[in-house]
Amino acid sequence: MATSVYIASIQARAGKSLAALGLMELASRRVERLGFFRPVVNGAAEADREIALMRSRYELRPDADTSSGGPYDEARAMVGADQSDELLARILSRYKKLESECDFVVCEGTDYSGVGAAFEFEFNARVAAHLACPVFFVANGQGREPEAIVEDVRAARRAFAREDCSIVATLVNRVAHERVEEVKEGFAGRWNGEEPVYVVPEDETLGHPTLSEIMSALDGKLLFGDQQRLQGLARGFAVAAMEVPNLLPRLEPGAVVIAGGDRADVLLACLASVRSESFPDIAGVVLTGGLEPAEPVAQLIRGLRRTSVPVIGVANDTFGIAAKLSELAGAIRAGNDRKIATALGLFEEHVDLSELAERIQVSHSPRMTPLRFEYELIERAKVSRQHIVLPEGTDERILRASEILLRRRVANLTLLGNPREIRELASTLGVQLDGAEIIDPLTSEWRRSFADVYLELRKHRGVTEERAYDVMGDVSYFGSMMVHQGRADGMVSGAAHTTAHTIRPALEFIRTRKGVSVVSSVFLMCLRDRVLVYGDCAVNPNPNAEELADIAISSAETAATFGIEPRVAMLSYSTGASGSGEDVAKVREATAIARSRRPDLEIEGPIQYDAAVDVEVANKKLPGSAVAGRATVLIFPDLNTGNNTYKAVQRSANAVAIGPVLQGLNKPVNDLSRGCSVPDIVNTVAVTAIQAQSHEDKS
Repeated sequence: MATSVYIASIQARAGKSLAALGLMELASRRVERLGFFRPVVNGAAEADREIALMRSRYELRPDADTSSGGPYDEARAMVGADQSDELLARILSRYKKLESECDFVVCEGTDYSGVGAAFEFEFNARVAAHLACPVFFVANGQGREPEAIVEDVRAARRAFAREDCSIVATLVNRVAHERVEEVKEGFAGRWNGEEPVYVVPEDETLGHPTLSEIMSALDGKLLFGDQQRLQGLARGFAVAAMEVPNLLPRLEPGAVVIAGGDRADVLLACLASVRSESFPDIAGVVLTGGLEPAEPVAQLIRGLRRTSVPVIGVANDTFGIAAKLSELAGAIRAGNDRKIATALGLFEEHVDLSELAERIQVSHSPRMTPLRFEYELIERAKVSRQHIVLPEGTDERILRASEILLRRRVANLTLLGNPREIRELASTLGVQLDGAEIIDPLTSEWRRSFADVYLELRKHRGVTEERAYDVMGDVSYFGSMMVHQGRADGMVSGAAHTTAHTIRPALEFIRTRKGVSVVSSVFLMCLRDRVLVYGDCAVNPNPNAEELADIAISSAETAATFGIEPRVAMLSYSTGASGSGEDVAKVREATAIARSRRPDLEIEGPIQYDAAVDVEVANKKLPGSAVAGRATVLIFPDLNTGNNTYKAVQRSANAVAIGPVLQGLNKPVNDLSRGCSVPDIVNTVAVTAIQAQSHEDKS
């Protein structure tokens, strides 16, 4: 059983980061203790971009130094002094220490920047052989002929074969879209099909640097503009060495204009071009020479509304800055969710993950960690892509989450709101929404027909034709009606609206499923070693026994939908027959009702929380119970108890709380917290998509 894989690039800028992320993601779904290792790094390990990326995303436990065999400078010196064996021994020793603490380790080879390109194949081959790692090749296909790529891979295979390395697969990265099939054909029938070759097309999001990376590389500072737009891409550079009339026709979309800090004319022209519909949107401006605009000019810029384009000040001269930027490549860094999502989306679309998992033979861990559960949500959502409507299209978090969801191909999306405002905000944030549908309920051709449906459903409540038309201008009502009418499979809202505003339309016309008396909610509580379902923690303040039984059954069904075996604990302040009182009696009655309605479910109650989740306590308080000590679905007697408990566990146990997930509706509608983060939105959309899949299967 392999415990590692070694990523070896064949050329510079081949895109090892994409491969490393893809392999780490694949392994993280299967093992609990994951490691990342680099044989040599530039400078200190904690400053290495790749190590920082993996430690941030995968919450790796060993410290950064454990993830490195040492710095390039020392490696170069040892190779020059004919101490290659000593170098390999040191790398092996550090790797073995990490390996002893992990179930699987992804190793990423050198960067063609320290050991020397001529020595690269041999050095990486010897390292992979000493570490006993099977090899995953990454080749750079950018601007290269298919036959040349094939020859490079053949040469790499020979170099690694001399060291008796086994080869897992080859990934040819950064291939022009129109040449992907041609490159695949070039590899067809090579090496008797010994290992697969995957071809990934070029994506400009990964190939171009962000404004933030530019500012960091130039040691610059943000003089004016929106901090958020520093995540925008620089698709090219233009040196403004000419007068404004000659510069303006040369502006390109996404360009960064480089000008002397005293060129107020150029700066103001660039800012004006962004506001003009006659010119493309540039990405930013770099002012050189350590010069900043004079105060009257600065005051003018600060007074402009929505001065979103970043203006960066740097100390060096224009020529030096232009030369440095011409060599700056895009990189995937910790915290850049946009590039991470793009890389993972490309890897998952163009690599056969099942085949690769089998070839690296990484085994499944029986324990469900929060990270693994979240990744499995994404994968399950992608199996049958659903259409989710997001009514809050002008919320920054919604737009950032939408880009990630689209890049990971988790769901098809519709954003509601004024298209001009949404696109302007997306441009300001540097967010790309390619593939998303944008609809303004106020001007949509569906508004009248939706109003007619609403009128028919609610006229018994006194709704008039005029009132129905007005209501369908509301994004929550319009989005809910899209779901009701089958124009979307589910809805996620609540980032900017109250729970009542989100749920009310669904209660009015989507309504509850047959046999369900009450809409309720659960949180999917991802603890360190398991996932529990808590209900109801968000909707029903004080359910009666019948409603509590309904909540228990719905929560068990929700648990099963997400692959959690339902063992239901009806919680109370006493266990079994030990207590009495009105509150305990309610839980006892609810347990009896739930058992009678669903005799196939394992349901226990009344039971205390400790007896529900701790085996030793369960053996003392309720021996012989099929649920006690092993409960996965915990039903609280009222909202006060449930809401406080989930928040206490979330904070004190550092648990990930996904939800609230609404249950009991005919079609899925889910509510976000107004304090939600971008990952919260991504997870909730994935949850909603999986619920929609379940509804699709039952229909």
